[in-house]
Amino acid sequence: MIRVLLPLAIALLLPGCVVASVAGAAVGTAASVAGTAVETAVDATTTTQQEADEDRGKAMRESEEKAERDARRARKQAERDAREAERQPER
Repeated sequence: MIRVLLPLAIALLLPGCVVASVAGAAVGTAASVAGTAVETAVDATTTTQQEADEDRGKAMRESEEKAERDARRARKQAERDAREAERQPER
């Protein structure tokens, strides 16, 4: 009788252990995901010194490029105006 009851009792208790193990893993995974989400949110809202330096450098480059484009446009416009003035008959 004991030979039958002992394996039966073990079989009945084993699924509880499996369920507890799976539940523990699910809770651990959920906590890990939540921790990762918080770290990502904090990382997204903070800027490292390196990132700030890169942003400043990018802004400076863009500003210089815009100044060069504006100067080139002004030079071309001045050349067009000079050619147009040459074509105009003097009065």
